[in-house]
Amino acid sequence: MKANIRIEYCPKCHWMLRAAYMAQELLTTFEEDIKSVTLEPSEVNGKFTISVNDNQVFDRKSYGGFAEIKEIKQLVRDIVNPEKTLGHSDRKPQ
Repeated sequence: MKANIRIEYCPKCHWMLRAAYMAQELLTTFEEDIKSVTLEPSEVNGKFTISVNDNQVFDRKSYGGFAEIKEIKQLVRDIVNPEKTLGHSDRKPQ
């Protein structure tokens, strides 16, 4: 079953472009693994979260800022296709 991703962002903080960029990156990287990416303007100021199938995988406040796109891709990959390699942006073996 393909994943649904939701990016909830604060429109008052002008984070729509950041959300759209992340959506584009996720759609490109996981084109065969995801069903949709939804951008959702938040009613909560300062909110920026990413959820996969309604399970939150990233929260800007908890993280202490914005993560790099490679980190976001790793978080999403670990859920939608753990076997997928992300090439040069993949984390080093532990």
